[in-house]
Amino acid sequence: MADTALSESVVGEPDVWRLRARGCWAEAAALLAPYCADHPGAALRRAELLVEGCFYHLDGWAEAEDALRAAEALAGTDEERGAAASERGYLAYGATLFSVRDRADEASSAFGRAAALLSPASPGRPLLDFRRGLVAENLAANPAAARAAYRRAHAGAVAHGDVFLTSFTWRHLAGLAAAEGDLAEARHGFSESLRIRVSLGHLVGTAPALLALADVEDEPEAERLRLEAARLYALLDNVPAWLAPAFTPPARADTL
Repeated sequence: MADTALSESVVGEPDVWRLRARGCWAEAAALLAPYCADHPGAALRRAELLVEGCFYHLDGWAEAEDALRAAEALAGTDEERGAAASERGYLAYGATLFSVRDRADEASSAFGRAAALLSPASPGRPLLDFRRGLVAENLAANPAAARAAYRRAHAGAVAHGDVFLTSFTWRHLAGLAAAEGDLAEARHGFSESLRIRVSLGHLVGTAPALLALADVEDEPEAERLRLEAARLYALLDNVPAWLAPAFTPPARADTL
């Protein structure tokens, strides 16, 4: 989810972000395609975009897999191999989470490999910590381990200036707080996540942030947030796909 730095020889970086932020992952990946044959950073970035698209569209898994294999083949340093392993684990986690195929063992193995390759000071380490937190929370049902991983990720993201990643760490730490009934902490974390996404122009991530905050807000503010989320969701052609249940009216009894 965090950006991978590219060499200045790769053009179009602002356009890649603008497309990504609007949910146009395939189009963003296409901008990088001409550089991917001999540029490990571009190949990995393209794979990251397509993997991220899978999480929002719940589709495109095979194309993301092919792009990731290509990036893995080009990786030549521990940093590049570690980043590719982190992406491998994330793709396997997503396939497991969304019931495409159970790849939990592959996710764990890939994240372990990434941890061995990325130094503690690596800029890719906070993202890896965050992703391991996701596994702990959503696959292992271990909120204590998830919280510890999210906190490491948050501290690392702040240290490396990765503001985008902090929008995710704030969100997931807030989710754990909400689950424990600490609504004040949850509101703070969800508000920070929303603020960052809006400030960065990350439209595709704003509707989920609005809904998360709405769940811990009082009325009428909660309803205002839900309406804004619904507007953005429709504007982006019903992406993220996994938000659909939040915007599907319950069936009436006389239609069943």
